[in-house]
Amino acid sequence: MDFFTNNLAESLLIIGLILLVIEVAVLGFSTFVLFFVGLAAMVTGALLYVSILPDSGLGALFSTGILTIVFAIVLWRPLKRMQSSVSPKKAQGDLVGHQFVLKDFVSPAVSPSYHYSGVNWTLISDEAIEAGTRVEVIEAEVGAFHIKAVNLSQ
Repeated sequence: MDFFTNNLAESLLIIGLILLVIEVAVLGFSTFVLFFVGLAAMVTGALLYVSILPDSGLGALFSTGILTIVFAIVLWRPLKRMQSSVSPKKAQGDLVGHQFVLKDFVSPAVSPSYHYSGVNWTLISDEAIEAGTRVEVIEAEVGAFHIKAVNLSQ
């Protein structure tokens, strides 16, 4: 405890940095509480380091609390707006766009399997596709490929 009080500015900078890393890396910036507290602890540590604030535990605690509230009031709406502007488009993986020639007939009622990359994938199609037709993966789910016939005349 003596190390913490003797090196209060440096300790607050480290604690603030740890809180920011936890918020971003572990929680994925989903809650802002640790972000506000971490930012306030880092600013308080910087103010203590340049001797703008008195080097006391009570002053540091008070400053961190006030700065947390100020950051929450000022940054809440912009961060919430940033968080809500997520694209609704599905992310495409490496498997989407993979083309191959069907060995079996596929239809909405018939879903054969296809071995690719060490996995047996169930083939799903909205239309009937004959064996020997070149197809493309349009969507990949866990254990399933949604496929469509490739038009070679394009």
